Amino acid sequence: MQLRDFIQQAEERQWVEHVDTPVAPDEGMVRLMYRAGDKILFFRSRWNGYRVISGVCASRRYFALAFGIDERELCAYLVKALESPAVPPIVTAAPCQEVVEEDVDLEALPIVRHTPHDGGPYITAGIAVVHDLARGVLNAAFHRLMRLDRRRFAVRLVEGRHTHSVWASSTEDVPVAICIGAPLSAQLAAAMSPAGGIPEFHIAHALAPTPLVRCLGSDLLVPAESEIVLEGRITHELVDEGPFIDLTGTFDIVRKQPVVEIDRITRRRDPIYQALLPGGPEHRTLMGMPREPTIFAAVNEVCECLNVWITPGGASWLHAVVQIRKRRPDDGRRAGEAAFRGHGSLKHAVVVDEDINPFDMQEVEWAIATRVQADRDIIIWEDQPSSSLDPSAKHIPGQKARTAKMAVDATIPWDDEKGPRHPEAFQRFRYE
Repeated sequence: MQLRDFIQQAEERQWVEHVDTPVAPDEGMVRLMYRAGDKILFFRSRWNGYRVISGVCASRRYFALAFGIDERELCAYLVKALESPAVPPIVTAAPCQEVVEEDVDLEALPIVRHTPHDGGPYITAGIAVVHDLARGVLNAAFHRLMRLDRRRFAVRLVEGRHTHSVWASSTEDVPVAICIGAPLSAQLAAAMSPAGGIPEFHIAHALAPTPLVRCLGSDLLVPAESEIVLEGRITHELVDEGPFIDLTGTFDIVRKQPVVEIDRITRRRDPIYQALLPGGPEHRTLMGMPREPTIFAAVNEVCECLNVWITPGGASWLHAVVQIRKRRPDDGRRAGEAAFRGHGSLKHAVVVDEDINPFDMQEVEWAIATRVQADRDIIIWEDQPSSSLDPSAKHIPGQKARTAKMAVDATIPWDDEKGPRHPEAFQRFRYE
């Protein structure tokens, strides 16, 4: 489903709030985005011909609508897409190429400056597409881009991730296409980081039909129904990037990052620019939800996993609740260990039984309070690879962040004589 069709269906459900007065892409727009919470906000007054929308990925129900499924089916639906990717068709004529601008002026785009402390205006909902020659596939991933001038950005490439590896292994400029306002299937897939060399757009097409088109200046393929595509090159020139509010709501540090030069802009007629509030519900949903199926799959390798939730209180990145059906004494511990294999940036994991709602933190905390003994049920691993988003981790420039990690086995303690599912055990530990 292209973005415009999604907006129309969301409007029919009264999920969209319209802003018809002119608003500049600065703190005034940001304040309205912040107040909207997880509601979709549509700025319909044009800025240099562009309308602006935000919040389209801010809620699970929006993805359920785009995929035509029930919200409760999302995790299983994502697992199925990862297991059964589909090759998207390649079209020769595409909406994203209705207008071609060879005279590039990035200052004409409504790129938002979110706070006075930001290094500059930032594209926050851009999917960067590059050829990963080492894997022989097309790679698509979100990367923030700080506008430098009319033709250039500084791009944040996280060390060790695919785009960074492609750039670091090349001595020449790396062709890149940056897609803005792509279908929700492409946006979610670009946030998923599938393993095994599976192209993200194959995951997208398994979620919902996602045709691709070839760029005008390279062999890169992009979602044909995107609103805007910036064609360019990732150079080896480095500049200061940041500061910038990140997922945790704290300012990320300033780093030397590559410069992207834009050679061409292609777009739809009457284009819609997608803005994403850093650290807001949309950012958190796009970061956290795609890691739930990978945790689910890893836990299922060691025991029966029922559900996974990356919690908003953990910045939708660092904390997870894992629900299992416990059949062996060590299933809780094994599930906790597996969760970190399913999401390498995870910092803390809580494992609960099937009688605890993993999406209700009051029930989860109750399970910790009544079922956990710290010396028995808390497992700590020291000096582990971590996330650059954790401000308390150890950060050394050019290296992976390091932290301690913890799993909490909040499942019902095993009774060697009667087993954990004996009625007496449930009576003693039952959640009312």
